[in-house]
Amino acid sequence: MLKKLACLLALGLIAASAHAQTYPEKPIRMVIPFPPGGGTDILARLVAQKLTEANKWTVVPENKAGAGGTLGITEAAKGKPDGYDMVMGQKDNLVIGPWLYKNLSWDPTKDLTPVAHVAYTPVVIATSVNSKYKTLADVVNGAKAAPGTITYGSPGNGTSIHLAGELFKSMTGTYMLHLPYRGSSPALMDMVAGNADVMFDNLPSSMAQIKAGKLVALAVTSSQRSTALPDVPTVEQAGGPALKGYEASSWFGLLAPAGTPADIVNRIQQETAKALASPAVKERLMAQGAIPGGNTPAEIARHID
Repeated sequence: MLKKLACLLALGLIAASAHAQTYPEKPIRMVIPFPPGGGTDILARLVAQKLTEANKWTVVPENKAGAGGTLGITEAAKGKPDGYDMVMGQKDNLVIGPWLYKNLSWDPTKDLTPVAHVAYTPVVIATSVNSKYKTLADVVNGAKAAPGTITYGSPGNGTSIHLAGELFKSMTGTYMLHLPYRGSSPALMDMVAGNADVMFDNLPSSMAQIKAGKLVALAVTSSQRSTALPDVPTVEQAGGPALKGYEASSWFGLLAPAGTPADIVNRIQQETAKALASPAVKERLMAQGAIPGGNTPAEIARHID
């Protein structure tokens, strides 16, 4: 009996190994839970591109936006657990979403399989180059002098970036009017046009407009200055004593439907880690203000927990 079980186990391991070696045999769908042009979209498309180039895989990005990124997670969670459905999740939809949307059909720790951590990104507080607010102190003073007259944009209600704005208001004792958008791209367009006073956004989303001189970065929300914008102070440095200890960030990771074979999950993680560790990708991510990840499935699972 023991000999028979050992043979079956060996055959199972051989089959699993063969499965991993031949994977993938068709295109892989990567769901992006936010519109094109935002931080999630930028990171997801970079990973999809590098997995395609390095392995001759066909990874097809698909934007599925709405409800703070939870619609995209819903789409991925109901996919087949065969390694051909993935999603770029983050703090917004995996951690905050289940607290805000009580009728979600999925549980982030039960209905999804963590695959790989992709990146951490700080949030940037920015304004139009033509704005009268030249420093973060100007924003705080203006909000105190005329409560409710300053507007701040974010990629949407209930996102981690929205909450970063609310934390800022709470710590400074100010009131600013929140303008929620359907993702970073429309918010950035309004910000550049001067239709909002300030904006809280993931740094990779705003970097192109900052580099182009259309937006001015007032502060980053990380505890240390960003290597991508070394001259821009942290919120704590720019905001004075009231903002001591202020910190907010976003993180991004690849996930698959629960039940996706472990050999496939490990293969995707290993190839993702290789891509993120390559000098070209690392340089590109860090130039956007993102810090590359690549952690194992177990490590990203612990992080989500």
